[in-house]
Amino acid sequence: MNSEFDYLLKRAARGLMSRREFVGRATALGISAAMANTLLASVASAQPVKGGVLRAGVQGGESTNSLDPALAASDVPFMINKTWGEMLCDVGPGGVIDPRIAEEISSNADATEWKFKIRKGVEFHDGKTVTSEDVVASLKRHTDEKSQSGALGIVQGIAEMVAEGDMVTLKLSAANADLPFLLADYHLVIQPGGGVDNPAAGIGTNAYKIVSNEPGVRTVFERHANYWDSSRGHADTVEVLTINDNTARTAAIQSGQIHLMNRIDPKIVELLKGNTDVVIERAAGPGHYVFIMHCDKAPFDNKDLRNALKMAINREEMVEKILGGYGSRGNDFPINAAYPLFDDSIPQREYDAAAAAELYKASGHDGSPIILRTAPGAFPGAVEAAQLFQQSAAAAGIPLEVKVEPDDGYWSNVWNVEPFCASYWGGRPVQDQMYSTAYLSTADWNDTKFKNARFDELLVAAKGELDQAQRKAMYSEMANILRDEGGLICPMFNDWVEGRRQEVGGWEANPLGTLMDGTALAKCWLNA
Repeated sequence: MNSEFDYLLKRAARGLMSRREFVGRATALGISAAMANTLLASVASAQPVKGGVLRAGVQGGESTNSLDPALAASDVPFMINKTWGEMLCDVGPGGVIDPRIAEEISSNADATEWKFKIRKGVEFHDGKTVTSEDVVASLKRHTDEKSQSGALGIVQGIAEMVAEGDMVTLKLSAANADLPFLLADYHLVIQPGGGVDNPAAGIGTNAYKIVSNEPGVRTVFERHANYWDSSRGHADTVEVLTINDNTARTAAIQSGQIHLMNRIDPKIVELLKGNTDVVIERAAGPGHYVFIMHCDKAPFDNKDLRNALKMAINREEMVEKILGGYGSRGNDFPINAAYPLFDDSIPQREYDAAAAAELYKASGHDGSPIILRTAPGAFPGAVEAAQLFQQSAAAAGIPLEVKVEPDDGYWSNVWNVEPFCASYWGGRPVQDQMYSTAYLSTADWNDTKFKNARFDELLVAAKGELDQAQRKAMYSEMANILRDEGGLICPMFNDWVEGRRQEVGGWEANPLGTLMDGTALAKCWLNA
């Protein structure tokens, strides 16, 4: 590169020249537009720029969405809540604990008692200072089954919560070496008074506070002037736009209407790569696309029928046709190589129409249609995936019938209500959290209604097992139980395939969740 180009690059990075002008002058110097954009992004993105309006177009929102963090069940409320709310701690891109409202975390030797020192001077959006009492009240609210919290399975293991000065002490009913990871769960937002009086008030401590909220359409935020962390909250205003339609969301980022988007359809990745204004971001992690059966409802209360359906799905075909190769095969338990204690020796379940037919016959099913409900927004390609499942099941003589539901209301009227439907999980940082959230018998979000005493026993024992080899063996047994006894059909683990405009700086991939695990609006900025 010559000195003139370096000069132009520095001016553009500092916002003294528009990106369009920079690319034009760089091209005149013999630098390709793609190279100029890439170099500008790499230089400018390292230097936060204040101001502007940063918008994210997100699939996975409904008119029934609530600001109560306990109820967040899809991408839009997840993104909204992680923009206004914070937990005691978060999990960073490297899978390490990032202290937030708690500035120090410690435990006793056997991990049965944990202490969280509350950061001084953290202010709620209503001007009140966060106290240890707010923290305890927030956690306690999720222990009430009436709250319908997705974190119920996590907080049930806390026997006693004590607030004293700036310290919160949590005494556990059994040892848990992973407790900080569990308390990073996005439902456990710290709210004034625990949010008991008004859990959907949307008052938290994060970099942005809510200005307006129209569920299923748009949520607008402005920067919280007294936010404690100067490394976040760069834009003046940020917005979350609910755009469930893939075509509309793609057009919005191409035109610059939005700056960030989730769930790029793998079929159009190559097309988007041709647009120099858009950067494709990809991260492989624990997220997975699934079909879930309620183990306590006919005909899915029959184990032979459940296993017949598991054998009747062609996972390799789905990864190729639905994910476009941006993912990997699942094995009917929610854990993959993204987890450090994953057991890769468990045999991979393969498509076997003959074996599926034998199990279906053994189930004694009457041959009536088995209804599988899905929706375009259940996960990218969910309708097409259900149709592929229908075809592969037909080869085994299994009468699968696909019913397509509307996106609006899917997560409140279908998921966790109907006995057989398409869904997705973002995964969790550790196995204990994934299992505690969705497969513990008493978990509110046990969306397969799976109840197994041995599984529960192992889950409790593994929490406090400090010998990693023993712990891995426990998790392996749990995986085998769930794979062979449960109601989960997990055909594939998805990569996060998302988009950002070239002018967006500060992007840092986090495989734990969509759009930087929900932190993109708080951490990113707009270069001039």
